[in-house]
Amino acid sequence: MFTEKESRPLPLPDRIAFCAIVLLAGYLMVGATIGAAADGASISFSLDFPNSSPEHYEILVQNDGKTRYVSSGRISQDSDVRDDYETDVTLSDATRTRIFELAAQAHYFSGKVDSGNKKLAFTGAKKLVYKDDERNSSAEYNYSTQPAVQQLTTLFQSVSATLEFGRRLTYYHRYQKLALDDETKRMEDQARSGELAEVKAVAPILQMIYDDTSVLKVVRARALRILQMPPVASRN
Repeated sequence: MFTEKESRPLPLPDRIAFCAIVLLAGYLMVGATIGAAADGASISFSLDFPNSSPEHYEILVQNDGKTRYVSSGRISQDSDVRDDYETDVTLSDATRTRIFELAAQAHYFSGKVDSGNKKLAFTGAKKLVYKDDERNSSAEYNYSTQPAVQQLTTLFQSVSATLEFGRRLTYYHRYQKLALDDETKRMEDQARSGELAEVKAVAPILQMIYDDTSVLKVVRARALRILQMPPVASRN
């Protein structure tokens, strides 16, 4: 028998509801903390791979999604034409969020990132950099066994692949329109297979190709299909 001064235990349904509220409040507080940590933050990825196309590129992503891309090297593996390229794009909220989530999972690249396995084939000198008001950390690597770094590398490479299609399409549209046929074929195939990310970032040149009546009809139709293609889950 309980007296008036003794506290009575909450009924089971009330206890369950109370625990759920506490857990939800904790989750929201953690989420708010993570979001605040990303304010003013930036992440960059660079790759240097001699004799590849491109030989060098760097992607700098701000926490609001604004992104700067620069690359240099030959237009394609089959071309001797060299070109320096730079463009500004805005990543989708989904891609931006994923990039910063993976950076957090990788401890903002503050620890050992490279696998240290010297027997692995060289796939390019890679570098990840994270900066915000409290951190400034980076890591250089050829290959990493960390899942978050692997996924982040694949995601950045997929974004670069898309923007390099934009670079080549712009060049071919201006100087070599017949080359647009093979190039748009390759782009459509890679987009369908999930090898490209942020295809919308090169929508302006695809629209220009579609609007240009001097371009082959089959190429214009293909450019339109790519423009209208719904986002495909990337492989990262």
